Amino acid sequence: MTVTERAQDISAEFEFLDDWETRYAHIIDMGKANPPLDASERSEDTRVRGCASQVWMVIEPEDSDNLKIRAESDALIVSGLIAILIRLYSGAKATEIAAFDAMSFFDEIGVSEALSAQRSNGLASMLERIKSVAGTEAAAG
Repeated sequence: MTVTERAQDISAEFEFLDDWETRYAHIIDMGKANPPLDASERSEDTRVRGCASQVWMVIEPEDSDNLKIRAESDALIVSGLIAILIRLYSGAKATEIAAFDAMSFFDEIGVSEALSAQRSNGLASMLERIKSVAGTEAAAG
């Protein structure tokens, strides 16, 4: 499944959620289901800077130019944002990840407008990390 197809699935899911409170609760539920990283993976090397809460992200090459993304946060809403990013990107080709406009996608599903400035900055930092690794992998491939 392409990143665009994944985005369409997530967008369709969010269309059924009437208001921001329902979306917020759904995002938190998604975050609760996000598996934690191993303690050894929560390090300075994996920490995402620019987030108000603690975020650790592990991005690894998978088979044939695909990237596997795993991440964890100590904040429930951020864990939910991570879960969305993982659904969008984990297992996708680095070139697709690098080309996809995730900020527009978060605007489209009505998430960006409801985030505080700090959470928006944190989301941008997580996306920057993912895009940076994807860009490096795409250039190498």
